[in-house]
Amino acid sequence: MSKGKSRLEELKALVEKNPTNPLGRYGLAMEYFKLGMYKEAVDEIKTYLALKDDEGAAYRILANSLLQLGMKEEAKEAYRRGIESAMRYGHQDMVEEFEEALESID
Repeated sequence: MSKGKSRLEELKALVEKNPTNPLGRYGLAMEYFKLGMYKEAVDEIKTYLALKDDEGAAYRILANSLLQLGMKEEAKEAYRRGIESAMRYGHQDMVEEFEEALESID
């Protein structure tokens, strides 16, 4: 990271330079999530998912961000999509994690 630039600024610059780079989009979404910028995290992770077939982890960011925004039904759908993706890639632990999270949403 360059002196004087925040991680967020660097990731934004990376995405600006190469908007179709899924890794940059994922990193930016993670940073937004860490900073509590949930709407921005949702926007970036949706863009990432449009660019790449994720193995499941991106849906965790999406669902948790949606929950923070009070969007329970959308979060449930994100977990369902995450379960499908994790199953496709054989990530049984992630499937179980998402199923538990899905059940815990009232």
